[in-house]
Amino acid sequence: MDVSNQTAVTEFIFLGFPGSSSLQLALFVMFLIVYLLSLMGNTLIIFLILVDSTLQTPMYIFLGNLSFLEIWYTTATVPKLLATCVTKFVTIPVAGCIAQYYFFFSLGATECILLAVMAYDRHVAVCRPLHYSLLMSVQICLRFSAGSWIGGFIAPLLPTILISQLNFCGPQKINHFFCDSDPIFKLSCSDTFLVEALGYTCSSVVILSSFLLTMSSYGNIVVTIIKLSSREARKKTFSTCASHLTVVTIYYGTIIFAYVRPPAKYNFTIGKVVSVFYCVITPLVNPLIYTLRNKDVMKAFQKFLAQKRFLLNRNIHEF
Repeated sequence: MDVSNQTAVTEFIFLGFPGSSSLQLALFVMFLIVYLLSLMGNTLIIFLILVDSTLQTPMYIFLGNLSFLEIWYTTATVPKLLATCVTKFVTIPVAGCIAQYYFFFSLGATECILLAVMAYDRHVAVCRPLHYSLLMSVQICLRFSAGSWIGGFIAPLLPTILISQLNFCGPQKINHFFCDSDPIFKLSCSDTFLVEALGYTCSSVVILSSFLLTMSSYGNIVVTIIKLSSREARKKTFSTCASHLTVVTIYYGTIIFAYVRPPAKYNFTIGKVVSVFYCVITPLVNPLIYTLRNKDVMKAFQKFLAQKRFLLNRNIHEF
């Protein structure tokens, strides 16, 4: 397409979810509550891991990384989603849109890698318990964590650079609540074949490879659990890994549906609904599952509350 005589677009307009004002208000309240609960839940997990020495082990260091990631992952998209529910025109500069794309997919790739690492941690703990302290020391754990972040932020770098070279000459309305890949490509008046193919390949490689590694670890865990002679040992071991597997199922199920498919098959309405699950719901589900199903975290939380009550009562008596 000849773009030499066309006016370049400087900003995009998010369309969000269409509907009546009452529906928009209901969505705003719902998304806001979920967002705030997600921030509080993940912040609480990080806080408990930092203040309770019993939680400063590899498994909980990974969990702290995941909670920190979830705070930024949901913050990258939800504020604009909330704005589309209460404001008619929500805009974002083209450069800001590309930055949002990069950080969203970087954090998403980091989560994929981190979930695979967490699965490996559980695999070593269950299948090779005698070698756990050697294979998963705190130093190795920190290296795995750093590698997850570095790998995640490298993965979408090239597609982002190619997107920044695209021309946008109108229309400027993004049929979404954040700068997802397919809506951006639809607005470009440049040839997007290369960047679409590269983006699809990168997302498929990151998602499927981490998913297969994760499932492989849990497959070995299941085999090991079945071989355990004690029923109580099987129950305890499975309970430890069940929360991880729940998070993995929810997260990978939605992102595989959203991104591991040919670009031509993209449906904007379905895409927005599915995006709500991994942008809004999953960051809340993680702290709920890891606190309600995890005895160590619950014990640390109860210990913290007991300490606060003791200090409060002492201050009252002294006053």
